[in-house]
Amino acid sequence: MTDENVAAEGGTVENGVHGAVEAEARAGSTVLWQGDTGTLYERSRRALLELVRGPYLSRARSSQNWSALLGDEAAIRSRLNDLFLELVVDRDGEFAFVRNAESTEIQVPRAVRSESLTFIDTAMLLTLRHTLLNEEGRGRVIVGQDELYESLDVYRTADRDQTDFRKRLNAAWSKMVNKLRVLHPIGDDRAEISPVVRMLIDADQVDALREAYAATAGASAQAAVAVGAGGSTNPAEADEAR
Repeated sequence: MTDENVAAEGGTVENGVHGAVEAEARAGSTVLWQGDTGTLYERSRRALLELVRGPYLSRARSSQNWSALLGDEAAIRSRLNDLFLELVVDRDGEFAFVRNAESTEIQVPRAVRSESLTFIDTAMLLTLRHTLLNEEGRGRVIVGQDELYESLDVYRTADRDQTDFRKRLNAAWSKMVNKLRVLHPIGDDRAEISPVVRMLIDADQVDALREAYAATAGASAQAAVAVGAGGSTNPAEADEAR
C-alpha cells in the first residue's frame, strides 16, 4: 500500500504523529542493511528523501512520511542543515519543503536548484496564489481550466493567435500539475489548488511581479489597437527568452 492510499483514521494529526517512528523504535534497530551507519529510522529517512527530492512533502500525498517528519522533526532538520538546507513546516497547511540556507557569516552553497519558469508559467502561478488566498477560508479551493485560462488571456499579445497561446497555457498547466505539484487534478479540466502555492513566492516578489505583469498586460492592450493601424509591439520577448 502506498502513502497515497493511506487514509487518515480518526483523531487529530497530533494524535498519530509519532506512530511510524514509535513503531520502528519498538523494532529496536536503525540498521536497514549490512554496513548501514545511519541513525534515522526507515520512515524518517523516506521523509527526508522526499523533502530533498522536492518540491514538497504533504500529508495529503504522503501521510506516513508526514507523520514521520513531525515525529522526528529535530533529527530530520539536523540532517538537512548538514546539507546547507533549511526545513520549512506549515502545520496548518500540512506540508513542508526545504530551501537553501542563508548566512551573512559564510558563503553558503546553493543546494536547491530553482525551477525555470516562462512568463506564462509565472503569470499562472501568481493567479493561482491570488485565487487561493481569496478563497481558502471556504475550504478546498477548486479552479477550472477554462476559467483560469480566461483570466490569463490579458497576457496574450497581438502577435500570438489563440491556438498558439492555448498551447502555452496547456504547457503551463502541465508544469503546475507535474513539476511544481501546486494543482491536483480532480477531473478532466478541474484541479484543487495546493496550499503550498502561497509559499513559492514571497510577498515582496509578488508585488514586483505584479507591477511588471500589469505593465505587460497594458502593453498588450495597446498593441492590439496598434495592429489595426499597421503597427505592432512585442511585449512577449521575455517569454521567448525563457
